[in-house]
Amino acid sequence: MPVSRTRRLALAIAFVCAQAAHAQGLGLKLQPTLAGAPAAGAAQLPVFFSADRVEGTVDKEVIAEGHVELHRGTTSIYADWMKYIQDSEEVDARGQVRIERSGDVMTGPSLKYHMKDSTGVFERPEATLAPRMRQNLQPVTGRGSARSAELLGEDKYRLHDAVFTTCKPGDDSWRLEVGELDLDYTRNLGTARTGIIYFKGVPILASPYLDFALNNQRKSGFLPPTFGTTGRNGPEITVPYYFNLAPNRDLTVSPRYMQKRGMQLGGQLRFLERNYFGEAKLEVLPGDKIAQQTRSALSFVTNYADPNMAGALNLNRVSDDNYFRDLSSRINITSQTTLPREGWLTYNGGWWNGGWWNATGRFQTFQVLQDASRSIPVPYWRTPQIVVNAGKQEVQGLDFSFMGELVEFRHPTNLLGRRSTLYPSVSLPIVTAGSFFTPKFGLHTTHYQIDPNGNATTTPGTLSRTLPVFSLDSGLIYERNTSWQSQKVVQTLEPRAYYVLIPNRDQSRIPLFDTAVADFNYAQIFSENSFVGGDRVNDANQLTLAVTSRLLFPSTGQEALRGTIGQRYYFKGQQVTLDASTPARGYRFSNWLAALSGRLTQNWTTETGVEYNGRDNRTERLTVGARYLPEPLKTLNLSYRYLRNQLHQVDVSGQWPLGGGWRGVGRVNYSLSGGRVVESLAGFEYNADCWIGRVVVQRFAVAEGSATQAVFMQLELNGFSRIGSNPLDVLRRSVPGYSPINQAVPASRPDGFND
Repeated sequence: MPVSRTRRLALAIAFVCAQAAHAQGLGLKLQPTLAGAPAAGAAQLPVFFSADRVEGTVDKEVIAEGHVELHRGTTSIYADWMKYIQDSEEVDARGQVRIERSGDVMTGPSLKYHMKDSTGVFERPEATLAPRMRQNLQPVTGRGSARSAELLGEDKYRLHDAVFTTCKPGDDSWRLEVGELDLDYTRNLGTARTGIIYFKGVPILASPYLDFALNNQRKSGFLPPTFGTTGRNGPEITVPYYFNLAPNRDLTVSPRYMQKRGMQLGGQLRFLERNYFGEAKLEVLPGDKIAQQTRSALSFVTNYADPNMAGALNLNRVSDDNYFRDLSSRINITSQTTLPREGWLTYNGGWWNGGWWNATGRFQTFQVLQDASRSIPVPYWRTPQIVVNAGKQEVQGLDFSFMGELVEFRHPTNLLGRRSTLYPSVSLPIVTAGSFFTPKFGLHTTHYQIDPNGNATTTPGTLSRTLPVFSLDSGLIYERNTSWQSQKVVQTLEPRAYYVLIPNRDQSRIPLFDTAVADFNYAQIFSENSFVGGDRVNDANQLTLAVTSRLLFPSTGQEALRGTIGQRYYFKGQQVTLDASTPARGYRFSNWLAALSGRLTQNWTTETGVEYNGRDNRTERLTVGARYLPEPLKTLNLSYRYLRNQLHQVDVSGQWPLGGGWRGVGRVNYSLSGGRVVESLAGFEYNADCWIGRVVVQRFAVAEGSATQAVFMQLELNGFSRIGSNPLDVLRRSVPGYSPINQAVPASRPDGFND
């Protein structure tokens, strides 16, 4: 008989108690769970009913009418009328039906649902899918409607004659109209059959079959096509297909049509195993319309590591010198001139006694891409190179180390030879809580065997060089508590003195295989040798003095700010130079080196370095960089670089809101010495909540007097797909601190400062 709504709660409780009592009589045990309990084991959860009217047969079926509610675990069903069959746990609901499953909501006129396996059929549903997290991106909510919907289990749906979008209700900026749409949130996989994508009411993409990732995860299928145009290649389109071969392997095949050059086919294979990983790339352009030749590029890179061994292969080849300049739209690729072809393997020995030595074997050659405007020297090949390093600490208070090398050099047109090096050393570290004092002595011995067939002026035969090396490294560390930007910090004062003594040996007859003058910087002034490579060892009687001060957060030890200044003093004139054309040093103290890095204020960071010539009162090198980052997705970068007689550039880049969902991105790298723009980039991003539009134009120099342009246009349908040419890699590379405007915002600052 009818039951008033004021008695619904009592009826619900009585119904549950009756069900539980009968179940216990059959040997079953139904235990109610607290709200928020896990949904696992849903078949053991009780069913809660409430309605205006309930009738039925005990243990068989229940028919409810009027404001019907059924609850079990994380599933709730609401309807005007409902029949529940207890044995099969089937639900037949009609009239203003609403089902909620783990935040997903569907409404419609009728539903047939199986509680056991969470499957059923919904007629003419309207659906709202709960927000799903995406990798490093803001969560999105999907919604849609369909002629019918199949519920295929928890978080699985199949919609027939459906419309789907991630836009908010009332906004149909983009939509997918599809004959059949599968949404599998357990695998974050979507599949559309006979689908058309509409943007602003205009169809922009149609496909008989379209699959896509719901969580930016990888899966087999066509990736969104990319469109673009460059000055060298004209309009172009790439339609990549992705093969998800295995959880640890995938393959992308990318046909690329360039209007001025023709069809290029590219492929990328990636693999990841327990002890090794890598990728292989291949590009082929048959019959380039402009170059009138077949052009190709090959790259294979892999790395291996286990507890005792590590190794790598890096093999690269292109068909011609201008391949990257003509066919790449990335500035860091177009500037490549030396392609390595090398492999190395390192064995970490002495594992039974702490891993105190290792040996490395290397084989290295190069392909050099010549530039018509300048000749690029060809490096010597190492074929092969064997290096042994060893070190034992705390042996009667002493530290022992050893470096040995055997390498054979080859060259297509120049001198050939072999070099062997032995460098044992011993040091006595004396360390306290606030100081360190480390004297070190070593013996550096090098032997050369020069090939008599080498085409060079160096006399064939054997050469040797033996040098004793003495150094003394010492320093103090002072600390005090203070504050910085309203934060408690620890300030350090760290003076350091480093002395080196190496006698002179005549090295003018020794060839230069792999040696050059080291860059003069803060790290180098605390090294024994002012050359890199093994063919020169400087004579030295010199002292380096420097002082560093740091601000540290006491809770984490993280560095907030660092300042350093230092200089090297020479007690004798230089006698060993790189070659006869290099003048010897004629001064007794080096240039000053100073650097400041860290966070100046809550929003400003800096990275600044200067090399100042106090003898001639002039700046030799200056780098000033600053970043203003008041909040996520809002950054401005300023930098100035000066290297006397070589480089003089300013660089400005940023990402900034323009209002109304618009953000501007841009970069200008201008050469003051050359009076020209090295690289420029300008673009706009528009965030319309459920879609994002990007337009980016880039121009950069690829050679002296030559530049290329690229246009990137992309439409990102949030939670669905990206269509067009992808500028994100270009923006991240060109604009330091750039973030996609739909990227999830971190909950807290990572730098130790409190907002």
